[in-house]
Order: sequence, then structure tokens, then C-alpha cells
Amino acid sequence: MSAQAKTAVRERPPQTEGAREEARRVREMQPDDTSVLVRSLTRRFGRFTAVDEISLGVKRGEIFGFLGANGAGKTTAIRMLCGLLKPSEGEAWVGSLPVSRKPEAVKRNISYMSQKFSLYDDLTVQENLTFYGGVYGLRNGQIRDRSAQLIEQLGLKDAGDNLTGSLPLGLKQRLALGSAALHRPPILFLDEPTSGVDPVARRDFWDLIYTLAEEGSTIFVTTHYMEEAEYCDRVSIMVRGRIVALGSPAELKDETGANTMQDVFLETVKA
Repeated sequence: MSAQAKTAVRERPPQTEGAREEARRVREMQPDDTSVLVRSLTRRFGRFTAVDEISLGVKRGEIFGFLGANGAGKTTAIRMLCGLLKPSEGEAWVGSLPVSRKPEAVKRNISYMSQKFSLYDDLTVQENLTFYGGVYGLRNGQIRDRSAQLIEQLGLKDAGDNLTGSLPLGLKQRLALGSAALHRPPILFLDEPTSGVDPVARRDFWDLIYTLAEEGSTIFVTTHYMEEAEYCDRVSIMVRGRIVALGSPAELKDETGANTMQDVFLETVKA
């Protein structure tokens, strides 16, 4: 094997019983049973395997945490599930739609808040919401009613006429989430939405995520803040492109003998 090929091969990390059980479980599931169903999904870039045969099923209305260090493969996996990147192997369904065969239909059925969500700094808070409401095809009355509700929920009532560029980062992130959720998507993908936000603002942000889940949206969220895993119904941990652990926070603590999700993560990645 050449030196170049050697650098592209990553040793497969071991999986916990919870991750192996999830892989067995999804083999028996049907796309209509879940919001997100993934079987052995893989993405390669040349000889490098960025996402390595991941399998999982996410229920409707579930808040599912997708954890891992930077470079673990989280964003690549999210982009495949959103129909933005074609898988190399494996299958995935989002909202019962096959992502490989119907990526455009998948995009219409979800909302995706990326790490660099595009807000227009020279528009006001209200103008940004109005713009994205138009992008999502909402009628004027729907935009007006939903914007008013979101501005209240987002704690932006006194900032509706402020230019977005003047907002603190925490408020910008809330507005980004509100813009992504404006049309009440059944499935919402959030890619490290609280990166760079202070702890108090992160907690407020998660209160909004809970509200969206209670309204019926499935939330699929990636993060590298281990304390945020405590807020999720279930969590997976990715290491070198592979899901190595999966379960509720309590199950993962029991499985590893750890007291916190930070300890769970450290125990898992060093295994």
C-alpha cells in the first residue's frame, strides 16, 4: 500500500452494544415508521472515508443529538441527509423520502440551519423573517402571524425594527433558528447551532428547540458541547466517521459508568 493510501485509511473504532443494537433495529424498520431512517450510510472522498456505515432511526417529534469532535463526520452526514451530498453507499430516508433518489423533494420537506446560516445584516429582524417566509412559499397572512409568534418566542419583541447586523451573536442565532422554523417544517436539521454562543444564550436557544419539538417537529442537532447532550432524547457519538455509541443520556452513562456526558464522551472516544 502506498503512503498516500495509508494516510487515507482510518482504523475503525469499536462500537458499544447500544450502537450495535440500533444497527440491528433499523434493519427491521420501514421508512414510514420514522422521521429519519439510515442504513449503512457511507461517504467517501477518494480513498478517505468521511462517514463510515452509520445506521440510526429517529422518531417523529424526537430531539436527536449527533455528537462528535470537529472532523468526526457530523456535517458530512447532515449534508447527505439534507439531500445536499450524494452518499457513496447505503440508504437513507428523510420524511419517508429516499435521499439518493429524491433529494429535491427531501429539501422541500425539511429545514437546515447550517453553521453559517445566511441572515441579511442590512435587513431588520422583521424583514429577514418576511424574506424567508417568501422563500418558503408562505402567504402574506401566514408570514405576518408566524413572524409575530416567533418574535415573541425568540425574545426579539423589542428588536423587530433593528438591523440584524447590530444584534449580539446570541440573538442572531435565535433569529436564524426562527427563520429556519418559520414554515413549521416537519424535520429540522441544526448543524452546531450554538457554536460561539455563551452558556446563558445556549440555554435560551434550547428552550426554543423544546418548543419546536412540542409543536411536532423532529429535531436533528449536531453539537460538540457535551452538556447539550443532556437536553436530547437520544444521542449518538461519532468517532472517525463511525457511530460508536447511541442511546439516551441515561443509557450512555449506565453503559460507560460515567457521571456526565462529558465523561461519557471521553470514555467512548478513548475506547
